[in-house]
Amino acid sequence: MQASLLLVMGLALQGCGLVVDAIQLIYPVTTDELDKICTRGRLHVGMAIEPRRPFVFPAIYTDEGLRVTGMDVELVREIADALSRRCKNGQTITPVLNLVRFRDLFVQLNEGKLDLFVSGVSANIPALGRDGLAYSMPYFFDGGIGGITQRSEVNERLRAQLREQLEKPESLAMPKQILAGFAVAVQEGTSAQMYAEANLTGIKLVVCDSLPAAFESEDPAIDVILSQQPVLQFMVTRVRKDWHQILMKTGKPWTVTREQYAVVMAEDNYRLRWLVNDLLFQLEDSGRLAKIRRRWLEEDYAFPRRAAAEGLPFDVKGMVTHYDQGTCRVRAGQ
Repeated sequence: MQASLLLVMGLALQGCGLVVDAIQLIYPVTTDELDKICTRGRLHVGMAIEPRRPFVFPAIYTDEGLRVTGMDVELVREIADALSRRCKNGQTITPVLNLVRFRDLFVQLNEGKLDLFVSGVSANIPALGRDGLAYSMPYFFDGGIGGITQRSEVNERLRAQLREQLEKPESLAMPKQILAGFAVAVQEGTSAQMYAEANLTGIKLVVCDSLPAAFESEDPAIDVILSQQPVLQFMVTRVRKDWHQILMKTGKPWTVTREQYAVVMAEDNYRLRWLVNDLLFQLEDSGRLAKIRRRWLEEDYAFPRRAAAEGLPFDVKGMVTHYDQGTCRVRAGQ
């Protein structure tokens, strides 16, 4: 009956240029991504299961079940609240966290399983295989790739090579020369791996499933860990004090690049990107984003208490055991 009606309408309207409009009245154009989120009442968010303190802490058990906390978790709350205010039907948007391996976040977003993901992800590091992704404006500006070491003899050699190289004219080859001959560990899928593979030669590159795996690796032995400077600084000053930052002569941490961290979305989700960008602008302009950064990077706190008080639950289906931090292996041909 409906098909016959469409046919009659099409014959009656042909030549008037109205047939397409008539059909669209019956079959409306697909709603945008914000309307879809509002309709289902859930925001599907990806987050790295590997701890990236203080952006994402290890998941813990509380009286209300598994919870995760961190600066990025607080940012997800802000995004969900902004979506709730935007929904015309007064729908409250619930963030549904999916904790997966960092490297799998990009795959799940491309497969449409996530609306966005956030885990201290660099927006300005070139990387192969990340077509179709888009980044919000930065919510963290002072990132970068730095290095740490555990053994004092390695630290002394590195500092001596740093002093020697700094006395020469500035050169893009400096990190290559300083790290040559060392076993350098990076987490798989991160900007540190992208940087090492694109820029470093003469090293033994060790790829680890997580930063904790790099800390614990004995075979292969690791001389230097390259990772996000804010994460490394937080770890060596609060958690792993047996490791030390590689420092410049001035006492500042040695970094090989600068990074800005952003929220990651699909390239064609323009409305969602506008909403996130508008929110980040408002948070930055009001000073609230600076307070959030200070709260997680500078304050003294016990993260399990924050997880119990304000952490978010997450979808455990398909999640790796969060105590299993994986392994490390030598990358051939580096």
